Amino acid sequence: MAAAEKPAAVRQAEELVEREMGGRDASHDAAHALRVRDLALSLAAEEGLSAPSRLLTVELASLLHDVGDYKYTKNNVEDMSVVETFLQEVGLDEAQKDEIVAIIKGMGFKNEVSNKSIVDPTLEFAIVQDADRLDAIGAIGIARCFTYGGSKNSALHDPRILPRDNLSKEKYMSKEEKQTSINHFHEKLFKLKDMMKTEAGKRRAEKRHRFMEDFVAEFYEEWSGRA
Repeated sequence: MAAAEKPAAVRQAEELVEREMGGRDASHDAAHALRVRDLALSLAAEEGLSAPSRLLTVELASLLHDVGDYKYTKNNVEDMSVVETFLQEVGLDEAQKDEIVAIIKGMGFKNEVSNKSIVDPTLEFAIVQDADRLDAIGAIGIARCFTYGGSKNSALHDPRILPRDNLSKEKYMSKEEKQTSINHFHEKLFKLKDMMKTEAGKRRAEKRHRFMEDFVAEFYEEWSGRA
C-alpha cells in the first residue's frame, strides 16, 4: 500500500524549516526539526492519537518549533513572526493556528526552569514537548550539546566553573553567561527525564538518560587521568 500523501501544509513547513534553519550549527538545524517531527508522530501513535487534525497540529508544531528560537536571534528574544505568517498563509483555522503557536511558545525548557510548568497540558502539547526533549538527551543529545558549545567557543569542561543551581529564566537565556558544555548536562539534560509528560516519552527517556549518565561518568574519569 502506498504511503499517504503529506498534507500541503506539512510539505510547505518542511521547505520553510530547510530555508530558515538550514544554515545553523547542527544542534538546532533543519535535521533537528525533522527528527522531532518523526519522534512526535511516533509518540502520538503510542499514545493513541489518530485524528488527522490533531496529528497535523502535532506535526506542524514539531516542525516549526525552533524557527524563531531566541538563541539564533540578534536581540535574544523568541521571534514568532515567520511562523505566524506561515500558518496564516497555509489557511489553518484560527483555533488550530492559535494552538500551534501556544505549543511552540510554551514548550521550551526556559519556561519550566523556575518550576513553572504548564497546568493541564493538552496531549498535543505534551507530545511535541516530549519529542523535543528526547532529541536533547541520549546519544544525539550529547552530540548536540557539544556541537552547540563548540559553536559558542565554550570550554568542554573547567573544574573551576560549577553548574548553576536554581536558574532563573533570565539566567538560563542569557548569552553573557559563560558556561562549559559539560555543565549543561547538570543544568538541563539530566533533568529532562523526570519532566516528560507522556508515558511513551517517559519510557524512551529512561534509556537515553542512562546513556548520558554513563557518558558523563566516563568523561570525568578521562578528564582526571584516571581512565
